[in-house]
Amino acid sequence: MSTFDRNSNMRYAAAGAQAQAGVYDEGLRAYMLGVYNYMALGLGITGVLALATAYFATTQDPAQAAATLGNGTLLTQLGVVLYGSPLKWVVMLAPLAMVFFLSFRIQSMSASTAQTTFWVYAALMGVSLSSIFLVYTGGSIARVFFITAASFGALSLYGYTTKKDLSGWGSFLFMGLIGIIIASLVNLFLASSALQFAISVIGVLVFAGLTAYDTQQIKEMYYAGDGSEVAKKKSIMGALRLYLDFINLFLMLLQLFGNRE
Repeated sequence: MSTFDRNSNMRYAAAGAQAQAGVYDEGLRAYMLGVYNYMALGLGITGVLALATAYFATTQDPAQAAATLGNGTLLTQLGVVLYGSPLKWVVMLAPLAMVFFLSFRIQSMSASTAQTTFWVYAALMGVSLSSIFLVYTGGSIARVFFITAASFGALSLYGYTTKKDLSGWGSFLFMGLIGIIIASLVNLFLASSALQFAISVIGVLVFAGLTAYDTQQIKEMYYAGDGSEVAKKKSIMGALRLYLDFINLFLMLLQLFGNRE
């Protein structure tokens, strides 16, 4: 009788553990789906704003042109303000300021405020990235975008599914990121095509690694006991990290494979 009771208890314990594991897996999938949905919506906002800004900032009609770029692109008055006036520095730096603001203040924000801030950031990034349509052909931008999407998907899937601990990558990737920033600032003055090529190649490797690394880190941030408010803010911050990885990987690949106007 005692053996029967022990066996029954063991079966009940195993069934309970399986049920708990199933609930955890379901919660983790919902959490990661939320991260990817926020990221995808952010990318959608960025893309729409970039296209709309480029559309209204350029023209094919010489009568409506307020200025002409060296490659023959005709700018409207809006284009002159965005790309040819001191306001261009605000357009360039505003997304950077916003991402620091969101990163440092999200703990004190409500989840709805953090979400709104993320959408505003994605919109500002779209206005800032609109200038790529003045430099690269539309076909090459679309081609590189799909290459980036496929690469990002594979790398993020690896980060999510691998059993290997990627935390050791963090310090090397961070040093690589700092190196890219410093080299990019130096190249603003040198304007070296060879240095820019090296930055782009190293940048692709760094942001490819960050995609897998960040995905694993975001997955490990999940805690089944989090309330809805905390879980939503974690999803938004995870989406921001992956959004930045995607955008930077896209820009590095565009510099390597994009066809210039």
